[in-house]
Amino acid sequence: MGFLTVENVHHSYFTPKTVTTALQDISFDMEEGEFISLVGPSGCGKTTMLSILSGLISPTQGKVMIDGQAPNSNTASIGYMLQQDYLFPWKTIEDNILLGLKLKNQLSKEAKVKSLSLLKEIGLEGVEKQYPRQLSGGMRQRAALVRTLAINPKILFLDEPFSALDYQTKLKLEDLVFDTLKAYQKTTVLVTHDLGEAISMSDRILLFAAKPGRLHKIFIVPEELRSTRPFNVRSKEVYSILFQEIWKELESLETRE
Repeated sequence: MGFLTVENVHHSYFTPKTVTTALQDISFDMEEGEFISLVGPSGCGKTTMLSILSGLISPTQGKVMIDGQAPNSNTASIGYMLQQDYLFPWKTIEDNILLGLKLKNQLSKEAKVKSLSLLKEIGLEGVEKQYPRQLSGGMRQRAALVRTLAINPKILFLDEPFSALDYQTKLKLEDLVFDTLKAYQKTTVLVTHDLGEAISMSDRILLFAAKPGRLHKIFIVPEELRSTRPFNVRSKEVYSILFQEIWKELESLETRE
């Protein structure tokens, strides 16, 4: 059994007149410290899957376990990072990154020092007393990452966290997040529409098909790419080969719909 286990997950959305199947018979495992990406056409259930993994919603059928615990249990430790940073504009950056620790009653002197140290490691030294409006989009997302990591989650869920950024900032932040998560050996699930991002950051890529959402194929990213920082991955020949392979599968799925 893996660190994260998904067993026969099925999920439907109900209205008074209709039933829409968002996910059908999804099963996969993850090892601790692994980074996977969920990709696929619009409407394939990637975000629904992430919501189930994080315990925000419960599946209609099937189960999810994280380190032997249900994701919505009090003992499950989960970090969630979204497209928007959702920093509170009336709080300083320091207050924002310590908020999770306060809510969990874990704000010790040691935890505060560690969080502020991480802020420095991630290139945000000296912004502690500033407010979100004083930071660029990329800096705000870095602060959001520190807030997510401050509670020392067992697993991280990233829902297109770079998509609202300009391309140059996005590439720089990919490298920074990749280095940080590797250093802290964090188990991570990324949802993205960007195949290049998925290949550059992941150990495995799970391709979903739509209508209903189902796991179509799993791609293992070659070791040559997994050990390379995301920015440099894109210049590798094996990157182009894998990109074309996944792209063809995506096109075949769209043809069938």
